[in-house]
Amino acid sequence: MLLLGIDIGTSSIKVSVVEAATQKVIASAQYPDTESPIIAVKPGWAEQSPEMWWDNVQTAIGLCHKNGNYTPTDISAIGIGYQMHGLVLIDKEQKVLRNSIIWCDSRAVEIGDKAFAAIGEKECLEHLLNSPGNFTAAKLAWVKQNEPAVYEKIDKIMLPGDFIAMRFTGQITTSTSALSEGIFFDFINNRLSNEVLEYFGFDKALFPEVKPVFSVHGQLLPAIAEKLRLKTNTPVAYKAGDQPNNALSLNVLNPGEVAATAGTSGVIYGVSDKLAYDPQSRVNTFAHVNYTEQQKRLGVLLCINGTGSLNRWIKSLFGSTVSYLQMNNEAAKAPVGSDGLLMLPFGNGAERMLNNKIVGANIHHIDLNLHTQAHLFRAVQEGIAFAFRYGLDIMRSNGMNPTVIRAGKNNLFLSELFTQSFVNITGIPVELYKNDGSAGAALGAGIGANIFSSPKEAFEHFHPIQLVEPSGQQLEPVYQEWKALLEKELTD
Repeated sequence: MLLLGIDIGTSSIKVSVVEAATQKVIASAQYPDTESPIIAVKPGWAEQSPEMWWDNVQTAIGLCHKNGNYTPTDISAIGIGYQMHGLVLIDKEQKVLRNSIIWCDSRAVEIGDKAFAAIGEKECLEHLLNSPGNFTAAKLAWVKQNEPAVYEKIDKIMLPGDFIAMRFTGQITTSTSALSEGIFFDFINNRLSNEVLEYFGFDKALFPEVKPVFSVHGQLLPAIAEKLRLKTNTPVAYKAGDQPNNALSLNVLNPGEVAATAGTSGVIYGVSDKLAYDPQSRVNTFAHVNYTEQQKRLGVLLCINGTGSLNRWIKSLFGSTVSYLQMNNEAAKAPVGSDGLLMLPFGNGAERMLNNKIVGANIHHIDLNLHTQAHLFRAVQEGIAFAFRYGLDIMRSNGMNPTVIRAGKNNLFLSELFTQSFVNITGIPVELYKNDGSAGAALGAGIGANIFSSPKEAFEHFHPIQLVEPSGQQLEPVYQEWKALLEKELTD
């Protein structure tokens, strides 16, 4: 029995086929080879075409089938992980009304800030666990204010994973986890937030049917099944935002367990059983994949917008002829602290952990007679590690004190230099696993379709491949200098 997992990333789509009995990935594919475009009509804007995602999903599944290690019709369930907070709008014919306003778009910051003040900071934090900030609700309000003709045609709003599930099945559903990431969910009253809907003037009819994350969200349409060489009526049995899904892929489901990712964005995601919040909403709390009204499981999320995206940008400018592996090797030639070269990695929109300020990416202390390409590559990876430390200190001030962090050995965690810098500056060991979001989505589908009797069974063969512990490298003085530069930027 096989499971298909799909990860709808900002840069590309990845799919994996997992054997349920062993939980091993037997085939995977990624598309496109180059990074998917982000449409930025104005500074701070970021959009993508949902139909592009759907086209790329179909192509990636076809590429996976070419592996030849399995029979496509043996796939028994489909799971979807997706980039969080994106706004997708469809009409009554299920046609897309405009490009998706994605997670790193900053246009709605002021709208969210006004809502925070008008609804009441205490009300928002106690009921929503977050400020409306720059999340999906504020993005929808922007459309209502600025594109009223589009808004009037909306039949349903959804998150990116809801849209892909709709394309598979024709059915439109959402979940408590998805509603919470959009800042539409009232945790105290366990329902859509009347306060948010009333303030923005949103009709409840815009929201899809709410189902558990682990459940059948629809079954594969005959025409889609034939096109993709899959079985008709195969269930889509799991949908979750990329960070809750990444946590699932690392078996992070219980209070105190913590996961990290460093892909396009960087995230530390810890599970709590308390309806807690950061008073400044610098870190955010959403319903985790296993959240229920009876057994509350919350994901406390620190996000840094520009991690892998910064590494990619530096590569495009200074390392276009080398691979990421060669960049990592070159970076290791520079000394710890990069001989004073410091990078602030905040060039991908408004940063939540910096109170939604747009700081930009900054390179400091360039010495034209000293610094080389190796220094620059290292300063980027150290700067990203420092940003994680800065955010982790905010999480610690809110009661999240991890003793170990789990991460997939992919993206920036493929770099020994970055991983060791991350461990050294946070002081927390990292367990590395051979898993990713697409494999996690496949396992989630197995749970949702009752192929596994429990999440525990889905991870019975799950073990770390490497443990990285703090070494004697002295990064703290460098970090304190970096922090002083950041705080100067924040006050200027």
